[in-house]
Amino acid sequence: MSKTTTKTETAENVEFPSFDASKTTDQMRAFAEKGVEQSKEAYAKLKTGAEETQKVLESTFETAKTVSSDLSLKTIAVMRANAEANFSHLEALIGAKTLSEVVELQTAFLRKRVEMAVEQAKELQTVASKAVEDVSKPAKTAFEKAMKDAKAA
Repeated sequence: MSKTTTKTETAENVEFPSFDASKTTDQMRAFAEKGVEQSKEAYAKLKTGAEETQKVLESTFETAKTVSSDLSLKTIAVMRANAEANFSHLEALIGAKTLSEVVELQTAFLRKRVEMAVEQAKELQTVASKAVEDVSKPAKTAFEKAMKDAKAA
């Protein structure tokens, strides 16, 4: 029988990996500084975006206020013209002497009212279309700028 030798090692002969706490601290510091820098950049972008959005909203609300005033004035003008036409027609009907004259006045009035309603609808549509365009213009411009900036990034 041969004798086998087993080799036992003691802790003195085993090599453990070295741990340098200063390197870890430096790495953690660099990681934290990078995170802070990225957070600052993200905050700056968010702040800039919020300020631009606020300007767009202010501009939109001012435009909406102006446009709604224009639309209201146009609507009041239409209502005034309709009221005046109705009173003029009523005066003409009161002055009519015969039934045929009443029918003739009524027919002419209705024809004129239809023409007037079509013309007023066109005018109101024009004012409303311009209002929508004016109100949406700042938001559209801001959106286009954001898309352009996003493509550039």
